[in-house]
This record gives sequence, C-alpha cells and structure tokens, in this order.
Amino acid sequence: MADEQGSFDRVAGGQAADHIPVLLAEVVAALAIEVGDKVLDGTFGAGGYSRAILSAADDVNVIGFDQDPSAAAAAGNLEGEFPGRFSFHGAPFSTMAERVVEPVDAIVLDIGVSSMQIDNAERGFSFQTDGPLDMRMSAAHGQLLDARSDAPSAADLVNTLEEEVLANLIYQLGDERRSRSIARAICRRREELPFARTLDLAAVVAKGYGRPPKDGRSPATRTFQALRIAVNDELGELAKGLCAAETILKPGGRLVVVTFHSLEDRMIKRFFANRSGKRAGTSRHLPELQQFEQSTFQIVNQRPLTPGNQEIARNPRARSAKLRSGVRTEAPIGKIDLSSMGLPDWDQA
Repeated sequence: MADEQGSFDRVAGGQAADHIPVLLAEVVAALAIEVGDKVLDGTFGAGGYSRAILSAADDVNVIGFDQDPSAAAAAGNLEGEFPGRFSFHGAPFSTMAERVVEPVDAIVLDIGVSSMQIDNAERGFSFQTDGPLDMRMSAAHGQLLDARSDAPSAADLVNTLEEEVLANLIYQLGDERRSRSIARAICRRREELPFARTLDLAAVVAKGYGRPPKDGRSPATRTFQALRIAVNDELGELAKGLCAAETILKPGGRLVVVTFHSLEDRMIKRFFANRSGKRAGTSRHLPELQQFEQSTFQIVNQRPLTPGNQEIARNPRARSAKLRSGVRTEAPIGKIDLSSMGLPDWDQA
C-alpha cells in the first residue's frame, strides 16, 4: 500500500502538478468509447477521466458523480466547456441507479482518496500535516454537506470505540499487524485527553507501533487508511456501487475499476468472478473456478493492469494502482448479495 496515495501527479518539492489520473490511457482504452456513448464517471474528483472521455469521440455524454464538495468547481468548469454533454451529481456513486434513468454504455470508478483531499489539511486525511481529525468525504471544514448530520468523524471513532473493536478496525481495514498495540496506546491516551488533531493521533500511533517500518513508511499509514475507510463506509459504498453499475449498464457496456489497495482489489476480483458465473472451488482437488449459467459480466482482463515504470516515476502514488474491467452481458440482473464480496466485519467486539 502506498503511504498517502491518490490520482494526482506530483512534482519535486511536494507541490501539486496538473491533474493526471492514474492509468488514464488504459482506462480510456478499456471503456472502448464510441461516438454518441453515454459514460458514467462515478468518482469525478478533478475531472481528469471525464475530460479524457469527452474528448475521446464525438457526441459522447458524461455523467459525473462525487460526494466530495470540492469536486463541484471542476464539474462546473466542464459543464461550461462541454455544454449539453456533461452533467454532475454531488452524491456517492452507490446512488447512481437511483439517479440515472436511462442505461449507460460504460462506467469508470477510481476508488480511494485523492491528493486534493490529502493535501488539504482541513479535511483531516493526512498524517503528515496537522488538521482536524475528520476524514469525512462529504464534509468540508468540519461541516457535513448532506443530510447525514449524525455521520461520525475519525475523531468520534478513536474516542469512543471499544479497544477490541478499534483493534479489529485497524487490522481488517488497514491490514495492520500491530493493531492491538496501537489500539491500546490510543485508548490509554484518550482517557487523559480526547483526540482532535491528526498529528496528535499520528504521534500516539507511532508510539504504539514501536520501531518504525524498515521501508520508510510512516507507522500511521495503515491506521489512517483504516479510519478513512470506516468513516466513509468505503467498502460498503463500493459493493453497492458495483451492484448499481450492473443495474444500469447496457448489454455490451463496460465497467472499469481502478483500485489502490488489496481490500478493494479483492472485492472487485470477487465481484467479477461471481458475476461471470464463477466461484471458488470447494476442494483443492477441484478447479479453482467453476462455470455457471446466467453470467451478467464477462471478464476482460483476468489479471489486473498496472502502471508502467514511467508513470510510477512521474507519479509515485500510482505504484499500487490496479485496473480490472468487465463487459455486461444480456443476462438479467443477478441476485444482490453484498456479503459475497467479502466485506470485513470489523465492528464486533
């Protein structure tokens, strides 16, 4: 896993460069865009994918989704630049089936946190700059911009969860092997003073972690990732979004998903395996995958596409990116079973 990753290019000195989405050429190729297509960009961000899609063929229409309020400005710019061809919904991509009435030809999802979120200290995503311990993607400067007034922040989680539940969260959503010692350190400190700032939490996590990782990664990397995923229910949103994509894609339509860590990639892999009529074998003597009827997707690339050395050198945050894609068949929508995607059950003591 990358330290603090996203789909924005970086230049020397740590200053943000122009927005260059990860695997841009590969995404556009996988979408197989044709004249007149209607494409849904479920993670609009700064609009890099949407702009490339709109420029890929004549009369292409793009529908953008993003729950992050900071995406609205870039969306407004594209609406002005491509009048009548771009529209935007300030909402999670998991709601796409509720908001888009007509079937679409292709859908792209770029899962995870972006640099414009990390680099804004007031959003509370970064363990390298001080800010309020928030991490809610649907909030700006501590204020929620939707109706979820009770949505917990990262501070709420670290200050209230039982130690065992907190350890489970950090382990399952962050793949952090030292989760128990980190949770213990957090719970001891919060008895004296509740957590409110990112650097404060990062320092306590480092103490609980012990000796720093040999690879130079910050000890807080996986803990912050886990909290962000939990605060925003990212894996639940992804599972719902994949099912929504299956609902609104035309037969022959393409679903392209870019992920940045193993939890997400495993979910995408399992979704495509299930929807292509395959499942894990029940015995080591049987084939790993078994074929069934009524497949709603055909897998395009059995192995994920990854960035080349040149892209990684230009944008180190891209190094963990993986692209998987599938083509919607004419089969009716499959039974929606979110548990089949392997959602972690971290909130049990």
